[in-house]
Amino acid sequence: MAKILLEEMEFYAYHGCFKEEQVIGNRFLVDLEVEADTAVAETSDKIQDTVNYQAVYDQVKAVMEEKSHLLEHVSRRILDALKERFPEIHRMKVKVSKMNPPMGGRMRCVSVEKEEGSKK
Repeated sequence: MAKILLEEMEFYAYHGCFKEEQVIGNRFLVDLEVEADTAVAETSDKIQDTVNYQAVYDQVKAVMEEKSHLLEHVSRRILDALKERFPEIHRMKVKVSKMNPPMGGRMRCVSVEKEEGSKK
């Protein structure tokens, strides 16, 4: 098993509970960790023998383009989409961060992290 990490994928999206957030948008960072058996790819050196990072990114991007009110909902949709598209993934962890959230005070971000699958 190997961990494949896609770190700090940056998206401009329209997630949030406030009407303004759904119109103006905000910057989001997504960190993703997937665990898969890469033994074949380690010797074959062929992309079809591993989880294709570009396809994973494209799937996350597609989810981020659909509006949601909650980061919890966004993170669940990412996990569900990846589980459906990449059955070879054994475990996943996703962290979705909203940068500079409109919470009445100064902070870098607010994040939701979810994990799914078996740990070995």
